[in-house]
Amino acid sequence: MTPTPGSGVRSNAARAATQARDSGSSIDSSQSGSNLGHGLRQRHVVMLSIGGSIGAGLFVGSGHAIAEAGPAAILAYVFASILVVLVMRMLGEMACAMPDSGSFSTYASKAIGPWAGFTIGWMYWWFWVLLVPLEATAAANILNSWFPQLAVWQYCVLVTVLLTATNLFSVKNYGELEFWFALIKVVAISAFVILGIIALAGGLPNVHLTPLATMTGHEGFLPRGFAPVVGALLTTMFTFLGTEVVTIAAAESENPAKEIAHAITSVVWRISLFYIGSIAIIISVVPWNDPALTSIGSYQAVLEVFHVPHAKLIIDTLILVAVASCLNSALYTASRMLFSLGTRGQAPSLVTSTTRAGVPANAVLASTVVAFAGCAANYIAPKYVFDTLLATTGAIALLVYFIIALSQIRLRARLVREGSLKVRMWGHPYLSMVAILLIAGAFVVMVNAPDHRQEVVLTLGSSAVLALIGWRLQKRRAG
Repeated sequence: MTPTPGSGVRSNAARAATQARDSGSSIDSSQSGSNLGHGLRQRHVVMLSIGGSIGAGLFVGSGHAIAEAGPAAILAYVFASILVVLVMRMLGEMACAMPDSGSFSTYASKAIGPWAGFTIGWMYWWFWVLLVPLEATAAANILNSWFPQLAVWQYCVLVTVLLTATNLFSVKNYGELEFWFALIKVVAISAFVILGIIALAGGLPNVHLTPLATMTGHEGFLPRGFAPVVGALLTTMFTFLGTEVVTIAAAESENPAKEIAHAITSVVWRISLFYIGSIAIIISVVPWNDPALTSIGSYQAVLEVFHVPHAKLIIDTLILVAVASCLNSALYTASRMLFSLGTRGQAPSLVTSTTRAGVPANAVLASTVVAFAGCAANYIAPKYVFDTLLATTGAIALLVYFIIALSQIRLRARLVREGSLKVRMWGHPYLSMVAILLIAGAFVVMVNAPDHRQEVVLTLGSSAVLALIGWRLQKRRAG
């Protein structure tokens, strides 16, 4: 049979891709993402990098952290921010050199072995699909309180279906929707911080604040000692997860390395303004032992002190936007990670097929189906069933950060040798080792904390099972 023109090139490329996949060295970024669209513009990626670190946890969860640790909760945010900045810098070093929709999962395959990329990739996917029921339920509760004509579970299904549809059409749709979600969150938080500064300076009528007395006059800055600060740190770490999504999304932009570099270099001021600035305002305005912090949330409590009209409606709307944004990103991130696992032969090849618009539709639908199963478990099964499933990802943030740090340390020499470094980790390898020690310390603290011990055990147990499966798959291919 006479070969068709180019058939030898295609077969050679296929063999090279298979060899790269089986050996654990990922396909080049230009190949691994070749089937995905490139519809994300610079403004999309910029807003993704900003909005990815802002979830409903900032508007509501921060109140619980402050109530637990007192004004010293800001130390937990500072500490967590430092760790996240270090980790994002390490991730940025790898992502700028090798943009890939699999992000740290792909880098773990290169640095540690295919079994490591398999494990962290599937654990990360599992986290995001389980997050969908939580975010959908939160959105449904707000919508039900506004429009009680539909039940909560009906709103839950409706919201999930709508955001699934946006992820099926084009990556540009996801980017555009997330751009506006992020813009609303950024404007709202900036306005909150500015309003807080004006109030603390005495510029609001009928608002008389005593920030120093508020922070220290209720049993001191550390009213319950340092231990609750560590507990608040664990809660804080979870709220930061999502910052790394920009390195996944940027692979579908026109200039991934440039967009990632821009996002990574701006992470410091973003976290400083949105998190540290917000918490500083809250602990200066509302006493840590005020029940309003946990009953109505920290942001609403502050706005009510400022006598802002319709504070509850404003915060509920903001939370709805944050929840919708997180749900949108959850479906996007889960589908891209599943797609990346498929391209590396670590998930069924069915999930690697893309539409004409470059959307991995099967990966989106597969992630949505599992998310709907999670929704059903949340509503139909006994509460402990879904809680146990959720606990399997309770320490995922620390696990992801640990894998990123270890991969960066092991890949640095290779990237230098290839001359592909565009963004460098500060103080390598010392700050990288510091980050690993901090993460290991956080794991130890969680194991010794009764409230978090189950999360660590189930997360590490699930990871161990996946690691064994990944190792056996690797051995089977090698054999």
